[in-house]
Amino acid sequence: MASKLGQQEATEIQVDMTIDTQWTRVLEYLRSDFDENTFKSWIKPLALVNIDENRAVMAAPTRFMRNWLMSNFSGRIKSAWCQINPEVRDIDIIVLSGFKNIDEETSEQAPESKAENKIKDNQKTADTISVIGENDFGALLDPRFTFDSFVVGKSNELAYAAARRVAENKDVNFNPLFLHGGVGLGKTHLMHAIAWANRERFPERKVVYLSAEQFMYQFVSSIRYKDTMSFKRKFRNVDLLMIDDLQFIANKNSTQEEFFHTFNALIDHHRQVVLSADRSPSNLDGVEERIRSRLGWGLVADIHPTDYELRLGILQQKANGVPEVEIQREVLEFLARRISSNVRELEGAFNRMVAHSTLIGRPITLEMTQEVLQDLLRANDRRVTVDEIQRQVADYFNIKLADLLSARRARQVARPRQVAMYLCKHLTSKSLPSIGRKFGGRDHTTVMHAVKRIDELRQTDSVLEEDILHLERMFST
Repeated sequence: MASKLGQQEATEIQVDMTIDTQWTRVLEYLRSDFDENTFKSWIKPLALVNIDENRAVMAAPTRFMRNWLMSNFSGRIKSAWCQINPEVRDIDIIVLSGFKNIDEETSEQAPESKAENKIKDNQKTADTISVIGENDFGALLDPRFTFDSFVVGKSNELAYAAARRVAENKDVNFNPLFLHGGVGLGKTHLMHAIAWANRERFPERKVVYLSAEQFMYQFVSSIRYKDTMSFKRKFRNVDLLMIDDLQFIANKNSTQEEFFHTFNALIDHHRQVVLSADRSPSNLDGVEERIRSRLGWGLVADIHPTDYELRLGILQQKANGVPEVEIQREVLEFLARRISSNVRELEGAFNRMVAHSTLIGRPITLEMTQEVLQDLLRANDRRVTVDEIQRQVADYFNIKLADLLSARRARQVARPRQVAMYLCKHLTSKSLPSIGRKFGGRDHTTVMHAVKRIDELRQTDSVLEEDILHLERMFST
């Protein structure tokens, strides 16, 4: 019946409801809309903060929960509010780590008084926490991700320099900036750093950062609520738009169409665009050719896998941030050598080690590190075989495996063969003679020559360098 009430009738009913009663009714509505497990896991932990200017503000206990709810359930939560209080036209979810839910309180207060006190307490906390980096339709920025906390090395120096240029100048001679690289190599860190630095330097500018998934969700919601003009106004009137994980829009035709027009509108009005993905524009399968060609208009900066020196530098910086914990240098060197897949996993290992030491009271030694991280270390000990390298290289260069192992010396076969030998030398523990035998019984001097030749070419041939880095990433995941 309530869903069929006219606007005026629903408004009259909601006027007589306290804010807590409205929230209770919203929860009842959502309980019927979700299965019980989903409701308990995602909806029940929410707390109502207030209703401010036609916007219902709720609080989630963690940033992960907040982001998940806004990306996946905000439309259904908003719909529930509209059913109970038609004057609520939008919702927002903030992060309050210390709030208590009504169900968790045990005081003898009357329910209504208890709820009102909870709302007031949560509102006080909301007024004091920092929500800088959140706007009407973007995502929260992580205060840890700044340029000062980003460790620069050979693998990311171009991306870092380009990011700083965008952050510190209103007009740059490349637009868009496109960052790409594997998981956990620092793309998101740099995008957050750009937003923080740009806002600090140019506070009057409108800066928006969000994921491609959030962009798609907001576009779909605008269609559902017949409000596409509002969507267009929001995204085409920003000074700096940053969209993370662009590969997510692959095969999403309607979203690609809107992204294409938004991108063109911003570029035409000299507004800066920064994008990121897990691969280069030309390799974004499922994305229209016209979009891929435009993504290459500006500067495409690849973030390569980290080398040992960069990983050690990252660990040293993190160790400096916890001066109360003594960490031997040999432990940092051990981690930098053994965990090479990505920075996120490396930092996770460090945090886990420090947490164990702090909670249990054990000093951080090499033996303790090996014990605490034994599962992670085993996962990073995946052995790459010569056979696997040969298959992957043949597939990558689109040649037959039999040709790779044959005596053919044609360039289209010889160069991939040298690359395969080079990778076998660096990614396996096999000796040069044993590698040679796996390549059609060749002598170890042939393998030596191949390794030396590829080392030389990597310094001058950017295409070959990109090929090898891509292959190395394939074997490290």
